[in-house]
Amino acid sequence: MTMKSAAKEITAYMESLHNEEQREILMRFFKTAPGEYGYGDEFLGIKVPQTRKVVGLVARDFPLSEVPALLTSRWHEVRLCGLLILVSQFERYATKRLLEDADAIRRRDEILTLYLKYAERANNWDLVDLSAPKILGRWLLLPSALGDRQHKQQVLDRLAASTCLWEQRMSIVCTWMTSRQGDPSWCLRYAERHLHHPHDLMHKAVGWMLREMGKQVSMDLLRDFLRQHVREMPRTMLRYAIEKMDEKERKYWMDC
Repeated sequence: MTMKSAAKEITAYMESLHNEEQREILMRFFKTAPGEYGYGDEFLGIKVPQTRKVVGLVARDFPLSEVPALLTSRWHEVRLCGLLILVSQFERYATKRLLEDADAIRRRDEILTLYLKYAERANNWDLVDLSAPKILGRWLLLPSALGDRQHKQQVLDRLAASTCLWEQRMSIVCTWMTSRQGDPSWCLRYAERHLHHPHDLMHKAVGWMLREMGKQVSMDLLRDFLRQHVREMPRTMLRYAIEKMDEKERKYWMDC
């Protein structure tokens, strides 16, 4: 594959994998009918392992300048391919050996900046969930030349305040990585920020991240959050948050 036209070649190859039966299944699963959250999204009918296989073949040497052509594609799977290329390249420069390396920091910041520039193109929950923790969430934990923790918080605050559902989802789903690394503060901040969000997809995301924070960091912190907010939490959010508790405790919280 020639890097000069890499995005076009990848797109053409993925279009050749078109599967009409699978496309129709995905269109229903990702709610693309009028009035649904994925309305207007177009699918080729390619399964994620197939897309990951393409990424595995090209990601290492794929130029960042070509990624926007993938992220702006009409095809859901091609956009996913672009996002997973960014994930792969970010992870390449986030190894323990390169955490403090100046060139690696520059490259991570460059990938993060590109990711944020095209954040709206991650316009379904799977695109967000497969990219935000491993790019945005990981960046929160690493040295950056773009700014300190306060700057990083401002980045997430802007996403949380966006009118774009998918950017809002990024601001909470990325905290899966920070909780995994033992820092609950990001999850708690953006769970509170989205506590009264009107969309069910955000209720699920916030509850999921609270559950992960409890599992990875402290169940007592989760219980503290619930004691403070249980009466105002949407039921879906609460159910997701308490999913790993025993039946007796789940019933206690649901009856509050």
